[in-house]
Parts: sequence; C-alpha cells; structure tokens
Amino acid sequence: MTKSVFLTSAEDAKSKLGPSLCLAKWKQVSLHLPTGLNNSCYHPPLHAIDQTVLAVDPSTLHNTPYKKEQRKIMLRNERPPECSYCWTQEDLGNLSDRHYRSGEPWAAKDFEQIKNSTGDENILPSYVEVNFNHACNLRCSYCSPQFSSSWADEVARHGAYPTIVPHNAPEHFTGHRRSIPAREHNPYVDAFWSWWPDLYPELEHFRMTGGEPLMDPNTYRVFDYVLANPSPKLHLNVTSNFSVESKLFEKYLDYVKRLCDNDNKKLEHFMQYVSLDSVFERAEYIRHGLNFERLWDNVNRFLSEVPNRSSLTFIITMNNLNVTSVRNLIFNIHGLREVYSKTYQRVWFDTPILRNPEWQSLQLLPESYVDQLEFVWSFMLKKLETDNKPYKGFKDYEVQRLQRVIDWMREGSKLSPDYVRKQKANFYKFFKEHDLRRGTNFGLTFPEMREFYLECAYHAKSV
Repeated sequence: MTKSVFLTSAEDAKSKLGPSLCLAKWKQVSLHLPTGLNNSCYHPPLHAIDQTVLAVDPSTLHNTPYKKEQRKIMLRNERPPECSYCWTQEDLGNLSDRHYRSGEPWAAKDFEQIKNSTGDENILPSYVEVNFNHACNLRCSYCSPQFSSSWADEVARHGAYPTIVPHNAPEHFTGHRRSIPAREHNPYVDAFWSWWPDLYPELEHFRMTGGEPLMDPNTYRVFDYVLANPSPKLHLNVTSNFSVESKLFEKYLDYVKRLCDNDNKKLEHFMQYVSLDSVFERAEYIRHGLNFERLWDNVNRFLSEVPNRSSLTFIITMNNLNVTSVRNLIFNIHGLREVYSKTYQRVWFDTPILRNPEWQSLQLLPESYVDQLEFVWSFMLKKLETDNKPYKGFKDYEVQRLQRVIDWMREGSKLSPDYVRKQKANFYKFFKEHDLRRGTNFGLTFPEMREFYLECAYHAKSV
C-alpha cells in the first residue's frame, strides 16, 4: 500500500497541534451569505455576522467576535464545545478533520504564526467556502429552506412536516434563518464583493456551494474575475447537484473548459464536487428532484471534456438511507478511476457523516446494518492504491474515513432508548409525509428496510 501525503500530513499535524488547536478556525471560513451566517468549517453550528460593521470592515464576514472567542479557547489548550464532532472522533482514537485540515499546506504554512497569536487578530483566510444564493432545483431529504428555494416553496404551500417538533416550519425561518432571495438586496453579498479584492490574492482554495451554484449569477462573476485575473496558486472548487437543465450545464461546462485551458494558465486546479449519496432510484429519493442518469452523463462529460487541471469529488453524505446501497456507488467510483485517472488522480470521494436531521442518523440503525459498511470497507482494502498501480485504487485515508463512519455508527448503541424511540418515530412521520407530498414510495424504493420502517411506524403510534 502507498501511504498518502494527506494521511502523513494529518499525522504530523496531530503531533504538533496539542489537545485543541485547529488551524481552520483562522484560515478557513464557510460563508452563508443569504442568511448572514458563518462557521469555520461545516461541523460547528453557524453563527451570525454583525451586519452593522460590514460597511467599515468587510473582513468581519470571517473575523467575527464570536469566532475570535473560540480561537482564544483553543489557544488556552481547551476544547471549544462547538467542535464536538472532532473531539468525539479523537476520543474514539481516530484522526479527526482538525488533523486533516490543519495538515494541509494552505493551513500548515501559518502554524507558528497562529500558535503565537492572541486570537484577536484579523486574519485573511486561504480557504473560503461561500454560498451566495439558496436557489436550488432539489429538495434533498436532509436539507432545509435555508439552503433550497424548492424546499422553501414546498413548506410555504404545505407547512411543516409533522414530526414531534414540526420540521422545516415556515415560521421558523425568520430573522437570520430567513434566506434573502436573489431578487432582494443582500448586504452580505455586497460586503463579500467589497472584500474580494483583498481576499483574492491570499486565496489558495475558493469553493462555491449553494443552493445550486450553477443557477447563481455570482458563480459566473467569479469565473469572469479569474479569467481576467489569473492566479496560478488558486484551487477553484464548485459543489453542484449536476442535475440542472441542459442549457445551463452547457454554459457552465464552457466556462470550466476556458478556466482549465492548459495553453493559457488561469489557475492551479479546478475541483468539481458532486453531491451524491447512492445510485438510481435510491439517489433520486434521498435527493428529490435529482435525475441520476443526467448526473452520471454530466460526470462523464466533465471528466472527458475537461482533461486538464481538473478533478471530480463525490460528496457522499452518510445517512441511514444510503447504508444499504452505498457499495454500488463506491464500485462505480472505482470504475471511473480505472477509466479517467491515468497520470494523476481525477476521481475522488469523501464520506462526511450526517448528524441533522437526527432521524436520518446512521446511529438509529440496528447493528446488522453495520455489515453493509464493513463489506464496503473490505472491498476498499482489497483494492488499495499501490506504487505499481497508482491512481486506480483506494487511498489509505479513504479507508480510515470509512472506518470512523463505522465507529461512529456503532456509538449509537449508547444512545438512550427514549431518544432512539422518538427519533424512529420522527423517521416514520417524516417519510410518510414525504411520500404523500412528493409522490414517492419508501417501501418500493427501500424494500430491504421494511422491518426498520415498520418498527419506526410502531414507535410513531406511541409518541
């Protein structure tokens, strides 16, 4: 097996960081501009950006007073409670995202400066994720009106889902929870574009999420800026459902081809993230509105038609609906690597764990479902990348990350029986309503989960 630089860097970061320091608190930011919220990565809860100071200092989009307090906690060698996901993984003996992120070059280069800082400094991040707009054509089961206009339209028509605490209730999405539509003035987007000229020279990774970025004019504004102002160190990344209508996809693909043109270097690398949790009808159920065949055709077109300076990563959100079928997606990813990864790795994947909504958590499933993931883990071990066959097999850290999914799933045995009963009741209440509103059929789509579904229906009668 070839030991990856990525894993080695994470292990090195672990040896240097101490019990609490995470460089992402300084060098990374996720900006949710439709709601005026931010966090340092996707694990901690979102917190509000003070709109009143943005006109004077747009860097407050990242350097909020709240985030500075979290930095100070880390510098005192204490664990901020908001970073509980990483602490849980580390207490299980696994490398956490704190180690992986801090070990990457865009963060690691500033280790000494951050270690010796006070926590009060204003920092220019080198890794920025931004959501400009919540416009989206999908209604993924675990998403919300904050991140999908289609979800917002549905609950405006039909109201909240009848879970124990009503889910995605329209009245919940007020204040900072209300996404500012693209047709309205958004001071957070204004502040971003004011900050952009200062931010851009420092950027090493810039990632646009959504909503659906292919539907957002700001995406193409960024593309135009990069085409006019090349940055040889820039990794430009976009997360998409890759299931938009054909005319829009053609426009997008044309832009990416120009950005990745080898003869006129505009950037270092373009990473296409594609959100996909399963295959065929199961994928379309989890991410309602998805056209799987269209997505898969677009994946192959991207890999074929943008052969230079580009890769594609599948974001496989691990939840209790994809456990029984994720193996088929992993098999297909392995097949793509065989076809497209020739001189460098062009097909990647990540397996983040879904924690909300809680009724879609892996931890609710019986122990027998763990076997499904252990089968995938075993397959990956048999197909590891080697020096003699690079780029085709699986990376060591991909196996390690799936192992931590399995470990976390098994931690469900420690949950209180009352909590589990309530969340199983919520599972049934949510997906029964899902089928009524959307014309789907859980039993036909997931026949192997019949026993679990009936158990959830039983608990729904008693709460």
